[in-house]
Amino acid sequence: MVKTVKMAEVTRGDLVESIHRGAVVVVDNKGETIAAAGDPGYLTYFRSAAKPLQALPVVESGAAVHFGLDLKEIALLTGSHSGEAEHGATTLTILQKIGLGPEHLQCGTHFPLDQSSREVLLAKGLEPTTLHCTCSGKHAGMLTLARYRGLSLDDYYCLEHPVQQEMLQTVAEMAGIAREQIAVGIDGCGVPVFALPLEKMAYAYARLAAPEELGKKRKEACLLIEEAMTTYPLMVGGTNRFDTVLLQVMGNKLIAKFGAEAVYCVGVPSKGWGMALKIEDGNERALASVVLSVLEQLGLLTEEEKEKMASYKKQKLANKRGEIIGEIRAVVSLRKIG
Repeated sequence: MVKTVKMAEVTRGDLVESIHRGAVVVVDNKGETIAAAGDPGYLTYFRSAAKPLQALPVVESGAAVHFGLDLKEIALLTGSHSGEAEHGATTLTILQKIGLGPEHLQCGTHFPLDQSSREVLLAKGLEPTTLHCTCSGKHAGMLTLARYRGLSLDDYYCLEHPVQQEMLQTVAEMAGIAREQIAVGIDGCGVPVFALPLEKMAYAYARLAAPEELGKKRKEACLLIEEAMTTYPLMVGGTNRFDTVLLQVMGNKLIAKFGAEAVYCVGVPSKGWGMALKIEDGNERALASVVLSVLEQLGLLTEEEKEKMASYKKQKLANKRGEIIGEIRAVVSLRKIG
């Protein structure tokens, strides 16, 4: 099987100047493949698309209830946020609830992804803190679990730590794969990152979105995470971020999460479907167009939703003078399997 197929074209004038290849697969919560383009077994890292699954042990263990985390805070555990003021404040609230502070976060620092938030810091001559890191919510969740279990805090981010082992086990269970088959690397924020075939990522999202056949605790945890992400989309991404806008437009019809290097996963509760997608060259510029094209081919978008997401579907390219000189357009074509 061809591993990747053409998924998007980048034009300049009448010429296709660049091409982005990749693979995508849609799987139901029984493990049956619904549709695909490229190789469903394409192996790649889950990256931040794994965050909703990594949040499961925090909820399922009872840690979230014990420390009184609300829906907004649980949504942040799943997010790759933009470092806006509300993101930092929510992360800080989680830390305060578990009796810790920003100094306990081992996620590293970088300036906010949100331009206006970055400009505020620069104007004040301030350096970013761990609260601005796009993964600080996930790390706060890991600390919450470590605190609840009475585990060491300084090394919570290391693969050998029980928190990371529990998250690895949870991802393996949700994806229906032996943990020994999951390759492990180090993510941008220092924690372990898991490599799985796309079809296994899609299966994990199908079960997350439609967890009827899971045990009671896990089912309740999945539904709570789904509710948190759809109720507080801003915590999942940020102002004008594709994740957030898609969740805002779609309401509770799906859960969706971006991953670095152009990975994207979607869960569809009403269908019991999960989708996993990878742009082979890791270029994120094509991601929104391709995701929307896949959702459209699956019949998951109404005309009103298509209209609201139109600027993301066919993205106009401008030069330094502000003139429109080309576009990014999806050309992926799903083959229906089931």
